[in-house]
Amino acid sequence: MTDSDHTARLARLDRLANTLDSKFRIPLLGIPVGWDSILGLIPGVGDLVPLGPGAWIIVEGHRMGARKRVLGRMALNTGVDTVIGGIPLIGDAFDLFFKSHRRNVALLRRDLDVPSAAGGQTPEFARS
Repeated sequence: MTDSDHTARLARLDRLANTLDSKFRIPLLGIPVGWDSILGLIPGVGDLVPLGPGAWIIVEGHRMGARKRVLGRMALNTGVDTVIGGIPLIGDAFDLFFKSHRRNVALLRRDLDVPSAAGGQTPEFARS
């Protein structure tokens, strides 16, 4: 797979992750939220819906050749987001700050050594 293929795929994953984690801002507070946080407010199924796109990000990472260690960390991020996000109130607050989809795309970008299309730096949470 060429660098341009990786760049295009990562751009799609970036858009998905931002839609799920940071599409909107809470007025006055400026905290970014996405559909993951909004859907999480729906009791029962709201925290399971973002699991599908989260799994797709991991599958795409595998297809692009990410290392098993990175894929495992991505799966852990998604699992933590799903489990803790399912706890009433605590999970809703957790979803505001954890941003598992953005973390996972940043991990992929770092592992595949593909710079961000926006030219930004890898988020701090994905550097370790």
